[in-house]
Amino acid sequence: MNPQATSLFELPENLAAKADPALIADDERHFADITRSLAETIADLSARLDAVRLAPGGKGRMVMDRDMEVHRLSNRLRTLRRFGLDLCLGKVVPADGTEPVYIGRLGLTDPDGRRLLLDWRSPAAEPFFAATHADPRGLESRRRYRWTRGRVTDYWDEVFTEEGLEGHHAALDDQSAFIASLGATRSSRMRDVLGTIQADQDAIIRAGSAGALVVDGGPGTGKTVVALHRTAHLLYSDPRLGHRRGGVLLVGPHQPYLSYVGDVLPSLGEEGVQTCTIADLVPEGGAVAGEKDPEVARLKESARLVDAIEPAVRFYERPPKEGLDIRTPWAQVRLTAQDWEEAFDAVEPGTPHNEGREPIFDALVAILLDKHDRDEEGVSPEMLRRVLQRDRELMTALYRAWPLLEYTDIVGDLWSVPAYLRMCAPWLEADEVRALQRADAQAWTVSDLPFLDAARLRLGDPEASRIQRGQRAAEAAQRERMSTVIDDLVAADDDGEGVVTMLLLGDMQNSLVDDSVLPTADRDALAGPFAHIVVDEAQELTDAQWRMLLLRCPSRSFTIVGDRAQARHGFTESWRERLERVGLDRVEMASLSINYRTPEEVMAAAEPVIREALPDANVPTSIRGSGVPVAYGALAELDARLEEWEARNPEGVACVIGDAAFQAAFPERPRVRSLTPELAKGLEFDLVVLVDPDGFGEGVAGAVDRYVAMTRATRELVVLTGP
Repeated sequence: MNPQATSLFELPENLAAKADPALIADDERHFADITRSLAETIADLSARLDAVRLAPGGKGRMVMDRDMEVHRLSNRLRTLRRFGLDLCLGKVVPADGTEPVYIGRLGLTDPDGRRLLLDWRSPAAEPFFAATHADPRGLESRRRYRWTRGRVTDYWDEVFTEEGLEGHHAALDDQSAFIASLGATRSSRMRDVLGTIQADQDAIIRAGSAGALVVDGGPGTGKTVVALHRTAHLLYSDPRLGHRRGGVLLVGPHQPYLSYVGDVLPSLGEEGVQTCTIADLVPEGGAVAGEKDPEVARLKESARLVDAIEPAVRFYERPPKEGLDIRTPWAQVRLTAQDWEEAFDAVEPGTPHNEGREPIFDALVAILLDKHDRDEEGVSPEMLRRVLQRDRELMTALYRAWPLLEYTDIVGDLWSVPAYLRMCAPWLEADEVRALQRADAQAWTVSDLPFLDAARLRLGDPEASRIQRGQRAAEAAQRERMSTVIDDLVAADDDGEGVVTMLLLGDMQNSLVDDSVLPTADRDALAGPFAHIVVDEAQELTDAQWRMLLLRCPSRSFTIVGDRAQARHGFTESWRERLERVGLDRVEMASLSINYRTPEEVMAAAEPVIREALPDANVPTSIRGSGVPVAYGALAELDARLEEWEARNPEGVACVIGDAAFQAAFPERPRVRSLTPELAKGLEFDLVVLVDPDGFGEGVAGAVDRYVAMTRATRELVVLTGP
């Protein structure tokens, strides 16, 4: 019987020897077990999900727990249905003679508890990725599968012992599943590479989360792959980073990058990771222009200048110097300047400015309450609060001394009121203060984003005070209604004991308050704090932009991915020097030096481009060739080149990379994109056509743009110049 007729192995004719039952029969039986278990698991998960959804909603923490369980079950169901049997990445055969272990995207057991798939993130699965001939990690052999539409279209065996060679020769061909996958056609989304993670990448993926880990590597070394898989692994292995503990934020260089990698984390079973660009952290980020003045850009890149936001806000947090006479229905009391200072001191450090009024007012109520003779006058805190809220003179003094502020006004005033900027940043020279002033104070540029972000986080929501008052009023109304009902129930209780009487206890009444109906503010999902932040293309961040991320990650737990040779504005320091300067004191380094993506023909042309500007650039070594030399021609050939490539390649994606003017004018085709060098960063394409690369600019920025654009190619590179 032909094994391919009924099997899950659909191997091409040139790999017919791999269809030998002696090689694949064990896999076929195991795949059948996985198929049965998958069907049972999906049915069980579906039933559990339906039951949870139909369960009574409850309130408070019960609602949260229910929603979290729905989220967990839904995510697992999506992953199982999305992949099916191709959850299986491969298998390892231990050298000690024990049973083979099959590695999967998720763990899977049969109804009897037998392990069918071991989750790739578990420590026991590490040898599948980390084993090498120098360090086989206790393995006799390793098999990786290539899946296409639910069928195995190739597999490759690696043998680590002489004993393991027996019976494997047909599978030890030169065209390994790994090497072949590197040259596979691209699409508009990053393709799955979990099954081909290499040992150097896996070691970084599994590194701990303490401090900052820098993953430095040139084009094609898999930095983005490492960052994404490390994210999934950390969420699986480190309970301190779970979504209830703050979760993980992934920061990419631009929106095309986020779209490109959007499927990777869900395919690894992680759908709760927030993703954004630096500009997304601020509402104004979507419409900012570049900073035209290089000197202004240089000044605003400094994290020290961001420190001006704190004194800019504190300027509006000054207690009144004059006292007030307060008349209440019970007495006339004096609120002194010292009382004002005491009330202002009640604001806890770290409280957003716009949330500071309520604790100040609470402190004023307590101070003035102590000045009343409560035993004789019968005044309560709530009674005095209502009276003071109607005292126009008191409330006007409080609002003037602690006004609600807009973050855009704070930053705009720095760039339009020289005396204000000098007060907040006294280290600036007079000419620097003048340079930072502009006619339209709120004509925001990309350099303003760190300042807007710092001011926004420092001030908080201007509506917070109103929301707090609304919460207090709604809770008080609930308690008043509850008190009336409880009094009636207790009065009707014949013996005056038992559960009904317990309702008189304060703790019991507190537990009955329904928090879900109290007014709340909309939470900014990107405001943090996050337990861990992953930053890709991190070499482009300024010190001020780093401040935006540090504000969101108090633990200082980062994965930092980048290449100093791809920094458009230069990167003369070491990673450690740069990061320690911005405030990261625990920095570990990891380096990737093998180029898995870019063919050696393309790298041979790209290397001199970057070395001319940066002689010490970390240029990685390509491990494969495409057999297609770099082509050169005239711009007039563009349409013909693209048509010829499309006719020759029914699948795959091409990109025409030129300056912004060319990109705006180029009509994109279904399989051909047009991008600037900056927007191509982090992406990859089967064919890259560079249009007039000398026009990308001079100096380091121009060289980096050319180098980045050239190394986006995974198969072919065409350079067009002239008319």
